[in-house]
Amino acid sequence: MKFSLSNKKLLVILFTLVMISVALLVFRVGDEEVGGSASGERLERIKKSPNFDGSNFVNAEPTEHLAQGSYWNVIRDYLFSRRDRRPSEIIATKSADLTNFDITCGLQLFWLGHSTVLVNIDSITILIDPVFDERVAVIVGSTERFQPNVINRGSLPKVDAVIISHDHYDHLEKNSIDFFARTGTKFFVPLGVGAHLRAWQVPDSQIVELDWWESKDFGSVKIVCTPARHFSGRSLLRFDETLWASWVVIGSARRIYYGGDTGYGDQFENIGDRFGPFDITLLPIGAYSEYWPDIHLNPEEAVTAHLALKGRLLIPVHWGTFDVALHAWDEPIERLIQAAKKQEVQIAAPQPGERIKLESLAIEQRWWQESY
Repeated sequence: MKFSLSNKKLLVILFTLVMISVALLVFRVGDEEVGGSASGERLERIKKSPNFDGSNFVNAEPTEHLAQGSYWNVIRDYLFSRRDRRPSEIIATKSADLTNFDITCGLQLFWLGHSTVLVNIDSITILIDPVFDERVAVIVGSTERFQPNVINRGSLPKVDAVIISHDHYDHLEKNSIDFFARTGTKFFVPLGVGAHLRAWQVPDSQIVELDWWESKDFGSVKIVCTPARHFSGRSLLRFDETLWASWVVIGSARRIYYGGDTGYGDQFENIGDRFGPFDITLLPIGAYSEYWPDIHLNPEEAVTAHLALKGRLLIPVHWGTFDVALHAWDEPIERLIQAAKKQEVQIAAPQPGERIKLESLAIEQRWWQESY
């Protein structure tokens, strides 16, 4: 094969990046933030899962992490894309007002940025995918927040349960696990993720590890582990050793769905048929690309997924906080607004730290266009 001068330069850049990544990964494999590997009874349970093929967890539908033939394009776009992947100025946020948060109104939520959501349902406080550090590791290197945290861990009300969708660094953060483990919080995680928590000294008594379609009653709510279409891994040397999931939370009168990270698939209709309709769907709308269409929803797919789930109100997550994709940072929400309007889907786009209730259904302002 003959390479042009530009291709040769690109090959040198790619090779250099790979060498740096390998060097960093060799160092990071011993880093305690990577977590642990399943063994003993936990490993035996994994081997019995219908979603485990004998060596790794698999999706219900054939899924590519990266589309064939797109490797060069991804490297090129990451290095040379001129899109605004970060806001040019600090975006205005709203300090989370948790006054009376523990007084039940049936269902209320706060979006705290990226995929972190604080939920109060039936007076039970649940925290979803808690990530509060200023930077999120992405296997090698790190990504800084677009804006300051709207609240710190210590200012939250007592968290009864934490739900984790999968073990990627922007969803599973060791510092948050350490903090909430000390308060006696219960952790609901997909199969295999419990090994990370045990490596971080979380007692087994605080870990509820579930396979797809398994559930656990927690007070007056039922928490159900449901399918997603994604992958897992906290090191380039170890992929898909833990399961990824979406989650359903069913209260006495309200129910919500959280999609985690996922591509589009039949799971949405199946979950909607089993557990819908949902008062609120929390669906990821960012970090999509034509290069990895199977593992992340784009905004239009999120609207379609919401309809399949039989949702009432769609609240977008997994956007507006970290640079983890190739698109402009505010493109997902603008595309979502247009797609939702066409499908007559009700959405709410809360400012980070803003209280969400079912009664507040309108987008009052495009806060992402404001800065300070």
